[in-house]
Amino acid sequence: MRREPSTLPTMVFDWGSIKWHVTPDAVPGASSTLGEVVINPNKGHDRHEHPDADEILYVIDGEGRQTVGDDPEFTVRTGDAVWIPKGTLHSTFNTGWRPLRLVATYTPGGAENALRGVPDFVELAPGEAPTWAVASRE
Repeated sequence: MRREPSTLPTMVFDWGSIKWHVTPDAVPGASSTLGEVVINPNKGHDRHEHPDADEILYVIDGEGRQTVGDDPEFTVRTGDAVWIPKGTLHSTFNTGWRPLRLVATYTPGGAENALRGVPDFVELAPGEAPTWAVASRE
């Protein structure tokens, strides 16, 4: 089953956006989730966990800092992959000047639904693009 990005909604947060290409809710028979994550420059998401799902991140483009559990923070760059076991606290922060683009997977799928409860969550309709404000230097 092909899922064209322009036909999918976009989750938007103060730190960036996510477009889920495959989810168990949207693709009959799918047991995992796959999406593209964009983290804006000098932004990142809070440490959180997925109690029932492993996560894999693959860096498509950019550079950032990653935490996984109690291990020291480390740099991630284009081509890196990170495995995050279920129930492990983790975070990602963009340290570059351009968007940090990741592919994210959850196994089993469904952990993406928890993002709808995040306070800054907005869902854009298919075809609608997020817009970002330039930060003030004040």
